[in-house]
Amino acid sequence: MTHRSLSIGKLEPNRLRQLVFSCLGATDPHVIVGPKVGEDAAVIDFQDKVIVVHSDPITGVIENVGKLAINVCTNDIAARGVRPQWILVVMLLPENFDLDQLEIVTKQMHKVAKELGVAIVGGHTEVTSSVSRPVIVTTAIGEAEKKGFVKTSGAEVGDRIIATKGAAIEGTAILSTEMDELLSRKVGKSTIQRAKSFINMTSVLEDALTAMEVGGVHAMHDATEGGIAGALQEVAWASNVGIKVHEERIPIHKETGAICKALNIDPLRTISSGTL
Repeated sequence: MTHRSLSIGKLEPNRLRQLVFSCLGATDPHVIVGPKVGEDAAVIDFQDKVIVVHSDPITGVIENVGKLAINVCTNDIAARGVRPQWILVVMLLPENFDLDQLEIVTKQMHKVAKELGVAIVGGHTEVTSSVSRPVIVTTAIGEAEKKGFVKTSGAEVGDRIIATKGAAIEGTAILSTEMDELLSRKVGKSTIQRAKSFINMTSVLEDALTAMEVGGVHAMHDATEGGIAGALQEVAWASNVGIKVHEERIPIHKETGAICKALNIDPLRTISSGTL
């Protein structure tokens, strides 16, 4: 029997369709939007309203893990044009994890959730030998009117694409924090200090609600793993349209440009929670 192994990162679309989307349990007519490439939040018919639900893990960072755990998950509710209201948190902690560090994580989650107006309503906390660093999985929930949300798959021929804030927002924050010493030598300490503040731009809630208020929005997507390039690809797949991108018009902050050049990575393909 041939061993089939997986590479690090998201499952690619064909694997998702073959191994995940084909095994979804019972069919429920109340599910308006279910699992589909590019559709990051489920929408469920709830009588006169809809419930929007999404789960996301934070696996690759230590610093600011509490902030990202709240922002990254609630972003996918916001990208439906819906205000997130409740969140559940599952924390898997490595053996001998420092209690002071846990307090930092929980206070980060409390602060960000309070700023967004989101209540943490439950979850699970466990110390386990199965992880070597904290893994936090959050589930965010929002409520909207039946015509008060958008899909990733709603993009239409003739639409114009707007990207908020710029490329690699989250990546800039993570790399400048987790690789502080190395990058300080390459691009300078002042650049790294400014880059660290990008963690405060990783929510798209204000962006999304402003877009919905202005109107005319057919589709929205949060540029997380895969960055702006990945988000555009998912919008194209989900909506069955082609997308023409003017790369030179995508804003890239000078701090982002310096870090990506120093590490020889593409800012358009770098994780970018905070970019809608």
